[in-house]
Amino acid sequence: MPSKQQKFGEKSEDLAVWYLKKNGYKIIEQNYRNRMGEIDIIAKEKKTIVFVEVKSRRSIRYGSPKWAITPKKQRKISMVALYYLKTTKQIDAKARFDVVAITSNRDEPQIEIVKNAFDLAYD
Repeated sequence: MPSKQQKFGEKSEDLAVWYLKKNGYKIIEQNYRNRMGEIDIIAKEKKTIVFVEVKSRRSIRYGSPKWAITPKKQRKISMVALYYLKTTKQIDAKARFDVVAITSNRDEPQIEIVKNAFDLAYD
């Protein structure tokens, strides 16, 4: 049975998918996994492949969720994205990394898309 935190994460990802669609993104995959890790959402905006990390918090007590993606996490997402592009034969495709930041306090959730949130990062 999923924990309270897992349910919150799933709800946040569903909300992010809805918001991305509302803003013109076409969802390709959710929870894409390979041997290197996971990407929450892979989408397309016009001709650009977008790798989306969803970050959500119940409050801003510890800051905005958009600042919660560490350099280590950026490297991991980058490696997963490169593997995806290679295995789908899209290595030359235009791509970027976006973050959907969701703050779910008692009122309506605050949702923000941060385009080009970080650059390709690898060791």
